[in-house]
Amino acid sequence: MREPAARTYARALPVVPVRARGLTIEGADGRRYLDCVSGGGTLALGHNHPVVLEAIRAVLDSGAPLHVMDLTTPVEDAFVTELLRTLPPELAGHARVRFCPTGTDPVASAVSLVRAATGRSRVITVADEPFPDGLFPRDGEAGQEPPAGLLLEPVRSEAGVFPAADALVRHLRARTAEQAVPLVVDETGTGVGRTGAYWAFEHSGVTPDVLILAKAIGGSLPLAAVVHHEDLGEPGEPGDSDGAGAAGRPASPPAGGPGASGTGAFRGNQLALAAGAATLAHVREHRLAEHAAALGGRMLTRLRALAAEFACLGDVRGRGLMAGIELTAPDGTPGTPGTAARLAAAVRRECLRRGLIVDVTGPGANVVRLLPPLIVTEEQMSAVLDRLADAVRAVDRHRPDGTAAIRAGHGPR
Repeated sequence: MREPAARTYARALPVVPVRARGLTIEGADGRRYLDCVSGGGTLALGHNHPVVLEAIRAVLDSGAPLHVMDLTTPVEDAFVTELLRTLPPELAGHARVRFCPTGTDPVASAVSLVRAATGRSRVITVADEPFPDGLFPRDGEAGQEPPAGLLLEPVRSEAGVFPAADALVRHLRARTAEQAVPLVVDETGTGVGRTGAYWAFEHSGVTPDVLILAKAIGGSLPLAAVVHHEDLGEPGEPGDSDGAGAAGRPASPPAGGPGASGTGAFRGNQLALAAGAATLAHVREHRLAEHAAALGGRMLTRLRALAAEFACLGDVRGRGLMAGIELTAPDGTPGTPGTAARLAAAVRRECLRRGLIVDVTGPGANVVRLLPPLIVTEEQMSAVLDRLADAVRAVDRHRPDGTAAIRAGHGPR
């Protein structure tokens, strides 16, 4: 009653969480739920993981400042060191790290960076395949100049979970390199093992010039950063501590080594840096990216078998522990506007009744999304998929649009 209507989760998921651990949330009513939203992918290790809590308590008990701006601290240095350890050597050895507030700020910071580095203004976002090469004119060709940068999401999660083909990513890397166009990869929702590789760009074997990082890197607390190759320089003037192009200062600066700078008043959160460093290290040391690849592959196989059974389920997409199941109109065609969205909402509602929290995404609000934490076990995943399958069967029997259930006659996708 006191908060804005933009709180969409609260309207769709009437759960009041009071305790949480790992994959499980306990509501104020005493019911327990399996959480396959994971804070939109923020909770790589699930709720209240012991290594995250220990890292936070260590900072609190140390008496260290909880918030500083642009001052090197042991906590920040440990985070930067662990972050660079996870990156390809060709980037890590020449990296600068710019801390940012969360939300859209790291994207804006990355855009400002490539614009300043190239002197050009146009930044292209990859949203469709195949990508039009005409946007990269060759030397001597007529037409517009190359863009300032090319922005790519390895998986367009909010758009309905669309992984970019590895061949496309390699092609775009080759074309951007030819034209000296910085390749910016947005790992906000895909980084830290989510897709079955520590960073999703690693699937294609390329190395970007700029990385946008958020969500999981904070270990459940707000943290975002832009990592870029030092050749792109440092936009802004030294001492401009609050502007969008602030240069800041190097962090832990060996000659030619990593640096850190950023924008906004809340980029020095020491608790987030500590929780993030603990999360990055735990995922690396326990090979959770490999776990996500193996378990995620089995998850997608079972989801595709389920889609083959019901006509209301369309395409199944995903990578690692990130999956989207598209809901379709009753006859398997696009149908009338809103029909598929109502089916997706019905599946989410039936899942909740069975103690499973799932997400709905995509521009048509017709894709049920699963984002279990990387620590999910095979037994827990089986329980998740059993509850989801039961929810789909319930929706298929009692369609919200009043049509009869229609079983699919197609094979697995």
